[in-house]
Amino acid sequence: MNVVRKYKSIVVLLTCLLFAGCTTFTPVRKTDAVAMPQSYSDSKDSTNSAQLKWKDFFADKNLVTLIDTALKNNFDLLITLQDIEIARNDVRLRKGMLFPIIGIGAEASREKVGRYTSQGAGDASAEITPGKIVPEQLDNFLIGLNASWEVDIWKKLRNSRKAALSRYLGSVEGKNFVVTNLVSDIANAYYELLSLDNQLDIIRQTITLQKNALEIVKIQKTASVVTELAVKKFEAEVLSSQSMEFEVLQNIKENENEINFLLGRYPQPIVRDKATFMTQMPQQVKIGIPSQLLANRPDIKRAELELFAAKCDVKAAKAEFYPSFNISGAAGFEAFKPSYLFTAPESMLFSLVGELTAPLINRSSIKAEFNKAKAYQVEALYDYQKTILNGYVEVSNQLSNISNLEQFYNLKNKEVEALTVSIDISNDLFKSARADYLEVLMTQRDALESKLELIEAKKKQFNAVTNIYKALGGGWN
Repeated sequence: MNVVRKYKSIVVLLTCLLFAGCTTFTPVRKTDAVAMPQSYSDSKDSTNSAQLKWKDFFADKNLVTLIDTALKNNFDLLITLQDIEIARNDVRLRKGMLFPIIGIGAEASREKVGRYTSQGAGDASAEITPGKIVPEQLDNFLIGLNASWEVDIWKKLRNSRKAALSRYLGSVEGKNFVVTNLVSDIANAYYELLSLDNQLDIIRQTITLQKNALEIVKIQKTASVVTELAVKKFEAEVLSSQSMEFEVLQNIKENENEINFLLGRYPQPIVRDKATFMTQMPQQVKIGIPSQLLANRPDIKRAELELFAAKCDVKAAKAEFYPSFNISGAAGFEAFKPSYLFTAPESMLFSLVGELTAPLINRSSIKAEFNKAKAYQVEALYDYQKTILNGYVEVSNQLSNISNLEQFYNLKNKEVEALTVSIDISNDLFKSARADYLEVLMTQRDALESKLELIEAKKKQFNAVTNIYKALGGGWN
């Protein structure tokens, strides 16, 4: 009867502990997600350029070769691969915690206890073998197996494993995001390099024109048609263009070094074809529908996986309030003399212990961990929503950018054509004394600026196409 009452008391105590643990929980507050628009514009075509592999998206073979080299040697990408390996081993660690821990061990010891102790007094009056009193110094030898296992009743360990697995998958998406950024960075730097090459050609062509004009002005000055002021003005214009040439040369060098750094190699020439830059048309991009961002963009998928991991962390933290059930045991051989060690059954030993424990006094630290996990979950939710919104905004910005750059380029091209013609007109008028040298100088200067701006506009067109490809989630496959 007393035994039955004892077990009833234990059951009542555990029930109270479980109820007290449940009353601690408050649900994670929900936040309303902003609905994603159905489309970017009036078109609802689901064809999406992000599904193209980067080798198929970029037509320039030299650029493809550079990207391929970077994907093998870029240090940021290599570091990210190690992050994946770390996350993979964390999953293995969490999985291993679900199974019993079994070890084997051996022990040899010598013990001397005080004579005037309960054990010493008992040993002094006992025989270790028939006719032989237990010696004051006694050896002990032990060999056997030991095991311990936390039974995952409340799925605490399984939720921890799910969280680790989700973060591992998130690290893979993180690697994909690094690849996407790396591809776009190299492409943009490559187009920058081509634009600088073309700018350098335009500057050098302008210098040649300016030098020719300078020679004409010198002849006219000798003939007293113009003054020394005109000569100095033309000389200053030539010097200004020459200084601009060296500035562009420095920019080319730095840009080449930037590309080589992304490729994980020391500075060397970048193979490229600048001749087709101005005549080449940027790729046509299909934007699809906004919901495809959830499947295409690695940063959104990583944020989603992090949110799931945070939810699993909350469940694992909640399980800390409940009693834990541990089983431990040992089996082996133990004797005071090596020759008796494997004498069965006298030297055999075993133990089996089942332990049920629940937090009772220091629950505040567990509650703090639980509240922290909830806060991380809310933070992960906000981050997920923010990443989705950021993805949509990036696509919207680049879509508008492509449209406006097309109009800008067309108008700037007409401006260049008009100013190119005006150079010849101003030179002819100057030779016939119907225009002064300032008009010639201003015409040449305006033509140079407009040609450089046209090249810059072409580069921005390529950049916009690359950036929208990245914004749509392309480049990692």
